[in-house]
Amino acid sequence: MRRKLIIGERIMYVDAETAVNCVFAVKIRGSFTLERLRNALYKVQQKHPLLRAGIKEDSMGVPHFVSSNAITPIPIRIVERPGDDDWKTESKKEWHKLFDGKGSPMARVVWLKDNEVSELLLVCPHCICDGTTVTTLMTEILMLLDRPEEKLISYLPFMSIEELLSKSYSGKIGKLIKARVFSVFARVFFLIKSKRNKPVTGESYMVHRRLDRGKTAALATACKTEGVTVHSALCAAFLNAFQQLKGNGANGKLICPVDIRRFVPEIKADHMFAFAPIAELSADTRSGFWNTARKIKEELNAKIAAMDVHDLLIMSEYFHSSAPKMIGYLKSAPGSHDVTFSNMGKLNIPEHYDSFEVEAIYSPTVAFPWKNPNTLVTGTFKGEMDFCFSSNDGFLGSEAAAAIMDCSLSLLLQESVADYV
Repeated sequence: MRRKLIIGERIMYVDAETAVNCVFAVKIRGSFTLERLRNALYKVQQKHPLLRAGIKEDSMGVPHFVSSNAITPIPIRIVERPGDDDWKTESKKEWHKLFDGKGSPMARVVWLKDNEVSELLLVCPHCICDGTTVTTLMTEILMLLDRPEEKLISYLPFMSIEELLSKSYSGKIGKLIKARVFSVFARVFFLIKSKRNKPVTGESYMVHRRLDRGKTAALATACKTEGVTVHSALCAAFLNAFQQLKGNGANGKLICPVDIRRFVPEIKADHMFAFAPIAELSADTRSGFWNTARKIKEELNAKIAAMDVHDLLIMSEYFHSSAPKMIGYLKSAPGSHDVTFSNMGKLNIPEHYDSFEVEAIYSPTVAFPWKNPNTLVTGTFKGEMDFCFSSNDGFLGSEAAAAIMDCSLSLLLQESVADYV
């Protein structure tokens, strides 16, 4: 494989000196051996072509995925596990560590180990994975840890954006010409905008919270009764919290990535992929919590229905020459949103295995180098909803982020637990 990164991958790659890593952690009670872990990682690596490739820039500085027989096995770093919060410390260490070794794969694992409990941290650059990808990889690793004789079926990588387009797709000439023209203006726009602002400087951090099974169930019941999704209720709660705590400094908007697999069947559920179209959502929180959630649900459904992902995929490829300017803009402009919110929903990772039990799953974290790095990820496992908020204290202080998180969850519980338990 030798393939130029598509534009979504290119943005998340940033450059050879910048790490943008996703860290996904699970807590395991029980035992397994290093040999079994190595076997699991070997089989996962043999299934997924991107785990047998590296990134190389050509003479023009354009990054490509390049397969190599010299790629080494996925490395494992074993760390003594003193306590339950050490996965946070190790996650922070992994956020900014480059995948820059010659022949090293674009994945690594940290094993926090003691006699009874372990955490496994899967680390991958964001340019090769989204939330569905890291969930798939972890599911496969856990299955092979328990049943090392199981086999995984490998697949061929796509070599061009055209391979992701349905056979019936036909790009209109007018749209392609429009994309070319816009790409020229984009270079100028992002260059001017990025020069007007300074990049954020500070330390990345995370804020972690969890709703227990009873409170999570009450929230789901309340949402069903009120005719909204849990996602729209979460959006309403966090928009409301930003408004309460930041006042005029709040933007009243959030960005939600949408899983591209619902639009592009060529990207299978168990295949690695990174690019996600986004929906920007806003609402007037003064209309009341449940009315806000209903409006957000309607807006999100309308925006998803209007998405033409095939056009987006093909037209975005005309913006490669603008990519460095776009990255410069993201690094220097605060944006018009409060937070990027990714809801992974119910995680379909088994809880019980023959030799161990998955006790907890922590939502993935990532430390973006953007001026506005506010990122919220949530997922539900064993009936408990888990939240990780990541940001940079040069943009939003960790105490303010914790207050926003607590305010949001308090509002959710106030609106659901009292009436729907």
